[in-house]
Amino acid sequence: MSEHREVVIIGSGPAGLTAAIYTARANLNPVILEGEPSSTSDQPGGQLMLTTEVENFPGFPEGITGPELMLNLRSQAARFGATILTVKSSRVDFSQRPFRVWVGDPHAEPTYLADSVIVATGAQSLMLGIEAERRLIGHGLSTCATCDGFFFREHDICVVGGGDSALEEAMFLTRFANSVTIIHRRDQLRASKIMQDRARSNPKIRFMWNSVVEDIVGDASVTGVVVRNLETGVVDEHPFTGVFVAIGHRPTTDLFVGQLELKDNGYIVTEAKSTRTSVDGVFACGDVQDDYYRQAITAAGSGCAAAIDAERWLEAQAG
Repeated sequence: MSEHREVVIIGSGPAGLTAAIYTARANLNPVILEGEPSSTSDQPGGQLMLTTEVENFPGFPEGITGPELMLNLRSQAARFGATILTVKSSRVDFSQRPFRVWVGDPHAEPTYLADSVIVATGAQSLMLGIEAERRLIGHGLSTCATCDGFFFREHDICVVGGGDSALEEAMFLTRFANSVTIIHRRDQLRASKIMQDRARSNPKIRFMWNSVVEDIVGDASVTGVVVRNLETGVVDEHPFTGVFVAIGHRPTTDLFVGQLELKDNGYIVTEAKSTRTSVDGVFACGDVQDDYYRQAITAAGSGCAAAIDAERWLEAQAG
């Protein structure tokens, strides 16, 4: 038999857990489907679970680890009565109200009937597919210059990618690093001309053309990068102590194809200055709808907004 809930939150991370805190404090009895540790997407706690030190989240002057921050948010949501389940939603149906949400067998009776749904499934940074990435993420390997650039003062580091994002990351990192080498698999960049001009004119930025990263070296932290030249086949190890992967992001929205309006890049469309989606009563927050800022604090803020939007929407329906 399906369980009826006023609010079902799909996904966790700073957005989903903040939404859980606010909806729980509003006595909306939310259930949060935080994801499964074994899944490649919808990971409980989101990308911060892969981050060692977080120094730019307000309120922690000495910094805090990503997993510790997520545990604090999770405990706070539970304290106010949110039900937190380490499960992954397998199907949704937003074509009728109450909305239907499945966990497990998508052909069985829906697990939840929801008056409102908050989507907070986040986005995944695209990675290189190297085994060392899993070991060294947060230990010299990063996907966010804004988050981690400060830790690379006077280092020689590299950025992998050739689009606007890669060049923006590289430009930002020159504030801290001795040098930033952009490793790109082609002999020309995909970035806009203005970004190319800025990067080429920066004395700290170098280019490694027609090259791919074969391996990242280091046990406790990054000590080098093995690069193969695609034209010559020559493989060399370079003594970079930081690697920033900037080859794109993929929003976790497969579950919502055909259910919600999505942008061309897969992110959920939300109305300006709100978290409302194309379906009345369904709200989206965090990196699943934010393809610009992608920060923990902005995700948390949008989780708060989604909770307030949902609360007011439910009040309007009841009235």
